Amino acid sequence: MTKKNYEIRYLPLFYQELDRDISHITFKLLNPDAANKLLEDVEAAIIKRVEDGPEAFERIPTKKKRRIPYYRIYVKKYIIYYVVLEENGKMIMEVRRFLHVKENREKKI
Repeated sequence: MTKKNYEIRYLPLFYQELDRDISHITFKLLNPDAANKLLEDVEAAIIKRVEDGPEAFERIPTKKKRRIPYYRIYVKKYIIYYVVLEENGKMIMEVRRFLHVKENREKKI
C-alpha cells in the first residue's frame, strides 16, 4: 500500500482562533512560556497527524449533514479541527478551527 503525501493548508479562522488563545495566555495570564509551549505542541501535533495519515483517524459524528467529514486533534485543553480534500490530484489536510474544549463546538463546527 502506498503512503499518500498531504499538503497542509490553514484557514484564516484557524489562525485567528489560535492567535486569540495564545494572546490570552501571554498577555492576560502573563505566561508567555506556556503560550510558546502550546504553539509548539499545536505545530507538532499537526505535523505528526499529516505524517500518520489524516484520514486514518475517527471522523467526528455531527448532527449537521456534511459533504466533507471533520476530524480532530486534541492538544492539551484545545481541539484542532480539520478536513481532508483532494484538489487537482493533490491530497490536502485543511486545518480549519482551533477551539477550547469548553467552547460550544456544536454551533461552531
